Amino acid sequence: MKNVVIFASGSGTNAENIMVHFQNHPFVKVVAVFCNNEKAKVTEKAKKWNVDTEIFSKTNLNEGKVLERLNTYHPDLIVLAGFLLQLPTAIIYQFPNKIINIHPALLPKYGGKGMYGNHVHQAVLDNKENETGITIHFVNENYDEGEFIFQKTVDIKECSSIEEIATKVHQLEYEYFPQIIFEILNLKS
Repeated sequence: MKNVVIFASGSGTNAENIMVHFQNHPFVKVVAVFCNNEKAKVTEKAKKWNVDTEIFSKTNLNEGKVLERLNTYHPDLIVLAGFLLQLPTAIIYQFPNKIINIHPALLPKYGGKGMYGNHVHQAVLDNKENETGITIHFVNENYDEGEFIFQKTVDIKECSSIEEIATKVHQLEYEYFPQIIFEILNLKS
C-alpha cells in the first residue's frame, strides 16, 4: 500500500476528488490531510471520507513540528492541492521527488508567489490568452519552479470570465490529478 498525504488550505475540491478516487483503492491510500486553516472546508471533507486531519500553524510548520507529524504517516507521496504556504526546505529535502503540486496554468507562465486560484485566471483573462491549462510538478524551494511532470491545455478563446476559465481548469484538475498521482506511485514501486 502506498501512503499519500495531502496538504491543502481551502475548500478542498481537489483534495476531495483525490480522496474519493482512492477511497477503496487496493494500492493507494490517502492517510492524512494537513491543513494550515482550521476553518477550511477541506477538514470537513477529510472527516467525511475518514481521512486523518492535522491542523497546524505557520509557526508549527517552520519549527519542524509538522515534519515530525508528517513522518508518522510514512508518506510515499505528498500532494499539495491548494496549499498556499511555502514548505520549509527541511520537508523538501527529507522527501526528494516525493512532493508534487498542481498549478492552474501552463507554467512557467502565471506562476510564483501569490499566483493561485482566481488570481491566475484573472491574469490569463487580462492577457487575452487563447489557452490555459494545468501543470503538475515536483516541489522545490521556489514557488512553481520544480521539474514539470505533466501539462494539459484547454482552449479558452470563448471564455469571457474568470469563472468560465476556472470551470475548464477544474475539469482538467479533476480528471488528471488522481491519474498522475497513481502513475507516480506506480513508478516508485
